[in-house]
Amino acid sequence: MATTVELGVAELAETRFAVSPLSETVAALQQLGGPDRRALHLRWFRWASDELAARPLELPRTWPLITGDRPSWPNFLVPAPAGAGASLDDDLAALRRTTARQVRVSLHRVFGDELPAPAAELAANPAAGLRAIAAELREAHDRLIAPHWPRIRAVLDADVAHRARRLAAGGAARLFADLHPDLSWADGRLVLGGARRAVNRGPGGLVLMPVALGSARVLIRGNTATQTTVRYPARGVGTLWTVAPRPPSGRVARLLGPVRAGLLEALRSPATTTDLARASAVTPSAVSQHLCVLRENGLVAGEQSGRSVLYLTTPLGEALLGR
Repeated sequence: MATTVELGVAELAETRFAVSPLSETVAALQQLGGPDRRALHLRWFRWASDELAARPLELPRTWPLITGDRPSWPNFLVPAPAGAGASLDDDLAALRRTTARQVRVSLHRVFGDELPAPAAELAANPAAGLRAIAAELREAHDRLIAPHWPRIRAVLDADVAHRARRLAAGGAARLFADLHPDLSWADGRLVLGGARRAVNRGPGGLVLMPVALGSARVLIRGNTATQTTVRYPARGVGTLWTVAPRPPSGRVARLLGPVRAGLLEALRSPATTTDLARASAVTPSAVSQHLCVLRENGLVAGEQSGRSVLYLTTPLGEALLGR
């Protein structure tokens, strides 16, 4: 049994990647409140738990919609981003544009005919309810995602860059071949293993959305008013919260030296100079010198994040590492 998404030539041509801060926010809340928690996010989970213990986060409208033992949740909470790098403002604006009919249909699809009180209140006044939910999700993002967003965004961008290279090298077949073990592509169909259900694809092509804080599963919305999204676990999330590199290959160590080769391997996951110094037992000043050489040769890149700079291995650096 499987879920199948039919894609014609036109829809495949319109299929694109996108990164969504709102998607990460909802995924983070589900990690906190749901049974599908991933052990690899334990460090973030402990940080978030301490943060919320010190100052609780009030989500009376949102929390009942996304937690519980239901297999689904209202699809309007994560609309398809309008562009590849939509901001949180863009995502929340799209959420607030959900029509009253779309809200009610989605709620009844998830909860059935007997809506629980929070869902019934939203169905009775969708416009006001969506504004309240958007405000709650903004606060959740600012508290739980924004402090880590540069690191998360770097992982998501690295995933999209990798997938784009796969697409350029071998088309849709190669792109979908390693997007997720449960996904396969053949004869104009994207197939997701698991329980069979119909996917009423939204307008246009698919929106492929890597998720850092989500579950290990792929989520394809069966019904949506926006483009159909395929949310899948981003590549490299296993090292998102730590800097614990594998030993670099002998040839890379011989070329760059063991310290620089180790730093290049560590930066498959974004990290600051301080992170790298702690993990590699090298002084911050020495790390900075090595990073300067790696940057000059196009093997790593840096992005300003507040008062710090996050570094990440470039596609050239990944090609050199070769795995």
